[in-house]
Amino acid sequence: MKALQGVEGQVVWAQVPSPTCDVGQVRIRVSAAGLNRADLLQKAGLYPPPPGASHVLGLECSGIISEVGAGSSWQVGDRVCALLAGGGMAEEVVVDGRHVLPVPQGLSLAEAAALPEVYATVWLNLFQLAGLKPGEKVLLHAGASGIGSAAIQLCKAFGNPCWVSVGSSERLAYCEALGAQGGVIRGSDLDSLNDLGPFNVILDPVGGNYSALNLKLLASDGRWVLIGLMGGREAKLDLAQVLAKRLQLLGSTLRARDDQFKADLFSDLNQHVWPLFAEGRLSPQGRLSPQLAKTYAIGDAEAAFAELASNQVAGKLVLIIDETLT
Repeated sequence: MKALQGVEGQVVWAQVPSPTCDVGQVRIRVSAAGLNRADLLQKAGLYPPPPGASHVLGLECSGIISEVGAGSSWQVGDRVCALLAGGGMAEEVVVDGRHVLPVPQGLSLAEAAALPEVYATVWLNLFQLAGLKPGEKVLLHAGASGIGSAAIQLCKAFGNPCWVSVGSSERLAYCEALGAQGGVIRGSDLDSLNDLGPFNVILDPVGGNYSALNLKLLASDGRWVLIGLMGGREAKLDLAQVLAKRLQLLGSTLRARDDQFKADLFSDLNQHVWPLFAEGRLSPQGRLSPQLAKTYAIGDAEAAFAELASNQVAGKLVLIIDETLT
């Protein structure tokens, strides 16, 4: 089969061995694959896959099941999307059947490819780890990103007012249209977040240069969930604030979690989140929707990676692997 790999900082669409389908697994004929910042890091040689995972790029995909291993309840022909530790940007992928969800009714396969990674990340970090309760205030750094777009919608669905930090007025308007209460533009009025807080939970893919500000912005018993290091890996913190306000700093990654952890997470998503896509399709206002900014053919993958690296994307980018699948 053909698959996309990072080679010396470039992406290469080349022949690789086809994976075998074992007990409990399913083989998916891939239609589309979501593009994530982790793929940029892996392409640059900075984020190798966990031991035993595919070196092919891609942490999420959608497609049609073409083979079912013993013990799985899926059927050949099912339209699905999947969370992966790697391998999504390929003609086919094999994955634990427990890490697969049905394509929500009314969505295309391209739209479905934009769902697994961001909604799994948001549900894990805001609702499971941070224990977000209805009514608590949330701050989302990089609010117009794929994760931010999903987080705004889930906060709205579960009764949590949220604010964002973003890179431009256009991206702030995008977040407000999705349901954010408001926000600030980084580089110009980031400190004005003090006027919008305090916040109960901060979802932070930046780290580094936002760290001191995060401590100031958190309410008593606040939770700061760190999911990325776009702003650097080092910070100077006033630990007196951590003590005085009883703050929690939670570091979180998903890719290297074990199979059972991901299976439990997907079971939760299936129960609490996936029904909201269907409800949205039946409601004029909508509930949840994939924020698919743009699709690229797999032959234009380098351009897709460059656009994501520009930090100008509102929502998600998706690579189309097989345009004959819909």
